[in-house]
Amino acid sequence: MKRWMGLLGWMILCLGVGALSSAFTVSQVHTWYHTLTAPSFAPPNWVFAPVWTALYTMMAVAAWQVSQSPVSEQRKWALCIFLIQLGLNFLWSIIFFREHAIAQALVEILVLWLFIGATTLAFSRISARAALWMVPYWLWVSFAAALNWAFLRLNQA
Repeated sequence: MKRWMGLLGWMILCLGVGALSSAFTVSQVHTWYHTLTAPSFAPPNWVFAPVWTALYTMMAVAAWQVSQSPVSEQRKWALCIFLIQLGLNFLWSIIFFREHAIAQALVEILVLWLFIGATTLAFSRISARAALWMVPYWLWVSFAAALNWAFLRLNQA
């Protein structure tokens, strides 16, 4: 039972960050974001919620799997890096959607991308399965970074 409570905790944390991020996003989608020139490869708005829900769920499973490994410095640092990238994930929504700072959001998402890579590498040293759970997220953030860059290019004043 205790083992599954850990999974529940990681789910609440990750999905909670997603829910808080969406609070900064939703109010801007039909206002400011709608005024931007979108790149041709931008997905429709309805795609983002289910994709991010799946990604936050996979991140939670990955972190939970690592947290189930024996206590070690390696586990401690892997989960620390994970929490940093989760914070960076949250920060991007504030920078892009609340602050409307597309260039700064691009810099931030590149830092996020590096931390996702570091997390995936750290997880791989503990659990190959946990690292695999991170790959779709890393790929999606790669796509999101390209989208961020395209929005910047198309909407420079």
